[in-house]
Amino acid sequence: MIVVMKPNATETEIQNVIRKAESLGARTHPIYGQHRTVVALVGDLTRISRETFNAMDGVKETVRIQEPYKLTSRSTRPDDTIIELPGSDVRIGGNEVIVMAGPCSVESREQILETAHAVKEAGAKVLRGGAFKPRTSPYSFQGLGLKGLEYLAEAREQTGLPIITEVMTVEAVPMVAEYADILQIGARNMQNYGLLQAVGKVKRPVMLKRGISGTIEELLMCAEYIVSSGNNNVLLCERGIRTYETATRNTFDLNAVPVLKQATHLPVVADPSHGTGYRELVPAMARAAVAAGADALIIEVHPDPDNAMSDGRQSLDLNEFARLMDQLRRVAVAIDRTLGQPSNNGVVTPADLTAVA
Repeated sequence: MIVVMKPNATETEIQNVIRKAESLGARTHPIYGQHRTVVALVGDLTRISRETFNAMDGVKETVRIQEPYKLTSRSTRPDDTIIELPGSDVRIGGNEVIVMAGPCSVESREQILETAHAVKEAGAKVLRGGAFKPRTSPYSFQGLGLKGLEYLAEAREQTGLPIITEVMTVEAVPMVAEYADILQIGARNMQNYGLLQAVGKVKRPVMLKRGISGTIEELLMCAEYIVSSGNNNVLLCERGIRTYETATRNTFDLNAVPVLKQATHLPVVADPSHGTGYRELVPAMARAAVAAGADALIIEVHPDPDNAMSDGRQSLDLNEFARLMDQLRRVAVAIDRTLGQPSNNGVVTPADLTAVA
């Protein structure tokens, strides 16, 4: 249930609604949107009637949300959520398509620094890199751990790029949050509810990847765990699902991008690297994801993919990534969006391309 406040409702009237709802046993989440403020009520609402709140000062109407995901539903918040990364100009969910790029795993100081400078030069706005790696085989490279986080922090210091890296356990959340600007929940942990609640309690944006067999509704319900725990800054990532098809590593569900944009106010990220598993397919699906409305892309890039310790087959090299960024800018402009590039304060616009032509 959401209580929709009038446009001129005062903060006192909003707080009165919150106190009333909590006195009746509901948990409240005030959402201050661009066009309206609502108070979302979750929990056991059997004792609560809409009439109770409709009669209160400052209340426009009370609406029951039909979707099982209450706080992440676009019915609750029609305005898009825009996630700002402090200390940078990165705003995910706005008009600019944000590209996050870097290696699957941080392998060495030299490797991550070389990659960071290269992807920034090409126009990426966030550096990705795994310090802790969940692998199918226990004998595969598992990441550098804390040393990997320290290398990522040094790369951020040198380039100014915010960093995104995966957190795998509840116990590791405080440590990873100390270094990372965005916490990633990997596909294998989508339904790790304890971990979702833990990242919901920290003041870091969270990128939640869709599980390999997860439905879109299940993805949204998992995001609900994070938001209901107090963290509204959640990104939803489509990274491919398991089907009967064996031609690619996963089946990249491009449908998920517009479906999620319709269903939720949260930003949507596309991962064509894991979605396809083959570097020669990544550019086409990256272009398609931008055209479909993705707010961000996360792409694996490595200086020497053929010798990468993990996911080299789906990683672009530095030159391939730079070429792809040039293509993505033109796709973004075609749908009236922008995409970062270094030669014009990080953004190319339709007017810029017209001038070049």
